[in-house]
Amino acid sequence: MSHSAVARRCIIIITLLLPFSVLFQHLPAQEKQPGKQRFGIVLHGGAGTILKGSMTPDLERDYREKLTQALTAGYTILKNNGSSLDAVEAAIRILEDSPLFNAGKGAVFTHEGTNELDAAVMDGKTLKAGAVAAVKHIKNPISLARMVMERSPHVMMVGDGAEAFAKAQGMELVGAEYFYTERRWKQLQAARAKEEQQKDSSKLKKYPVPDTSVHGTVGCAALDKMGNLASGTSTGGVTNKRYGRVGDSPIIGSGTYANNSTCAVSATGTGEYFIRSVVAHDISALMEYKGLSLKEAAETVVMVKLVKLGGDGGVIAIDKDGNIAMPFNTSGMYRAYIDTTGNPVVKIYRE
Repeated sequence: MSHSAVARRCIIIITLLLPFSVLFQHLPAQEKQPGKQRFGIVLHGGAGTILKGSMTPDLERDYREKLTQALTAGYTILKNNGSSLDAVEAAIRILEDSPLFNAGKGAVFTHEGTNELDAAVMDGKTLKAGAVAAVKHIKNPISLARMVMERSPHVMMVGDGAEAFAKAQGMELVGAEYFYTERRWKQLQAARAKEEQQKDSSKLKKYPVPDTSVHGTVGCAALDKMGNLASGTSTGGVTNKRYGRVGDSPIIGSGTYANNSTCAVSATGTGEYFIRSVVAHDISALMEYKGLSLKEAAETVVMVKLVKLGGDGGVIAIDKDGNIAMPFNTSGMYRAYIDTTGNPVVKIYRE
């Protein structure tokens, strides 16, 4: 075969293959490398004045076991190709069912001796979100928040209206006695006693003293194998709260946020400061607009901007590549994640 014939044949082959080379350049990463898509989960059980010296070995064991149980439940869903939304809801429901955390069963008491619960969930793929606030008879507020997102045109429902919606959706309501725990009741009595001691202050006569030493809010953020992010947060608020107070947990962009382009975040802390700082969305915005990494963005917001304003607490977050951040500016934060080898890691104190 002549050199000119060989050259012509090579040109024809290159011409035929060129469209395929362009196609492969534009395939998503998960299509180029099947099975290589990262996934992960991270959760928290609240932040605040959590000191090893004031924690009994048995209580610390209980916290670690419950965090591990919730983490494992969510991770199993992700590992079996489940959605990040399912993983987040499953993990948070376990924490809501435990009296250890200030959410669901373990919710703190208001000044009037009732329990008012808040929760929110967000889908990073669609940017849809659902939230409930000041509900008193919902065993798992995180599930009701998801119903608001998926079965209504709204984002937030509160109080009696949210519970009416729950009934309409077939959700069983529980009696107020379900939320009673001796530990939380004693915390309320201590807060009331502190209030009595400070009656000389006209300001404190009008506005009761909330106990914000420990923020027992629970939350979870996850990335599934499809590359979708989701986050959720659930809380009982603060001990001795009054006047229908609602914190940051159910406020989309403050205590809860998820966006497939950046990250998923759940926060815990003094809610008023997290609302004013729009903490969860601010972390996402720093990543999207300034190109910061998840770690840089989360630490900038929690350790610098929030502290400057006077707020305390922390966040857990996971980005679209599976990287995790867990900054907090308090003495401790109940937190857990699955490491790169698939093993659970649970931490409580500053390490």
